Amino acid sequence: IQASDVSHTMQHWHIYRKWNQRLFGEMYQAYVSGRSDRDPGEFWYKGELGFFDFYIIPLAKKLKDCGVFGVSSDEYLNYAVKNREEWEQRGQEVVAEMANELKTKYPSPQKADEPVKSSELEATLQKSTQNGVKSSDVLRRKVDQGVSA
Repeated sequence: IQASDVSHTMQHWHIYRKWNQRLFGEMYQAYVSGRSDRDPGEFWYKGELGFFDFYIIPLAKKLKDCGVFGVSSDEYLNYAVKNREEWEQRGQEVVAEMANELKTKYPSPQKADEPVKSSELEATLQKSTQNGVKSSDVLRRKVDQGVSA
């Protein structure tokens, strides 16, 4: 069960990137909608390194040692190590690309001390609903922040 949940980290780089980008996107949407207080762009690079070092690679080694996947266990461990190395080299660039793409797609959260004008609220609502964000979530966040005319 553990291996299936994180199997993307033990496959080809492009598979790892695909699923990593999807998770990053979910975390960013949670941040924008107010369900998370942390922008994943601020911690994603280092978090992935730690995830590889303290969970993925040790898990891949255990899978190899117990032989549960036969000869494929070597392959999974090798991909995990290679993906970790690739992430260390290119991860910051990858995070910047993902963050930039999502910032243009989804509105950023407004800081609590900055009043929001009603015209900005209308534009935010329109863009958010086009991107699949519930207007009630956006309204609730904006009302909590205080909307000015």
